Amino acid sequence: MTNNSITDVRGIEVGHAENKTALTGCTVVICEGGAVAGVSQRGGAPGTRETDLLHPSRSVQKIHAVLLSGGSAFGLDAAGGVMQYLEERKVGFQVGSTVVPIVPSAILYDLDYGDHAIRPDKEMGYKACMNATISHPSEGNVGAGTGASVGKILGNKQSMKSGIGSASLEIGNGIVIGAIIVVNAFGDIIENGQIIAGTRTIKKGPISIGSENYFADTREVMQSFAGRQILSFASRQNTVIGVVATNAELSKEEANYLADIASNGIAHVVRPAFTMFDGDTIFSLSTGKVKADVNLVAAYAPDVVAAAILCGVKAAEPAAGLPAYTAK
Repeated sequence: MTNNSITDVRGIEVGHAENKTALTGCTVVICEGGAVAGVSQRGGAPGTRETDLLHPSRSVQKIHAVLLSGGSAFGLDAAGGVMQYLEERKVGFQVGSTVVPIVPSAILYDLDYGDHAIRPDKEMGYKACMNATISHPSEGNVGAGTGASVGKILGNKQSMKSGIGSASLEIGNGIVIGAIIVVNAFGDIIENGQIIAGTRTIKKGPISIGSENYFADTREVMQSFAGRQILSFASRQNTVIGVVATNAELSKEEANYLADIASNGIAHVVRPAFTMFDGDTIFSLSTGKVKADVNLVAAYAPDVVAAAILCGVKAAEPAAGLPAYTAK
């Protein structure tokens, strides 16, 4: 363990590519040796590709990469670049004259902060693969986290900049769990019971960042009369997407169980979590190097996901007129 990131799981590489001007990008998690995978979709507005094949009853047993992308549904195009990169390296399932890489994907909505006409595409997906490394991946305003934000019940102007983060944990017997998460949540981010990023209050007069009345508190707004009106037409522009990986040997059914339990980490630090306005989606990867009880791995996975979320928020920098945790 050297990176405190998902790349501490041997066989996992991460690459980012982004357009800083358009405020969008994508991130790829590559496992060229193949990994047993699962998925948990607990938000009400997901945008995904190739998730059906992760069901335990489907015949595909291993995948070769996961794409996390901005650009809303347009960003799913970036998966084509990941497939091209892997096919060129003969990574995938042999199907006659070539190989077919399996690349499940999930997207987030970031079209309102930069140039909505520029989205992650096949070229950007390929570039992310070219940038893939086993080193600690960059965090904050990079890759799929480039246009991420949190706290949007009062509109985009009252939100805060967020990003992408990663974390890992070794739990004994050589078992390693790592996660990389993009934080684009409807709700607020909580640490030690306190809001550290989220919806900013609308009040007359100057309110400095970090002051007691800086945050509106999304749940409090939801209870108000105005908040109830907002909820009636709130848009589906939010999501937490990511990957949790382990070197533990898991079956496909166990991998899906791990993804579901790991996503509880979102609820540890995002309040509220899993709303109908969020597309929260967590993938799991098992490289199968160490014998382990899935219950042990699942017991710690939410903590790693929560840690990755906090890293993504704390590494974010101000952009598009939005403040960030680092400005406090």
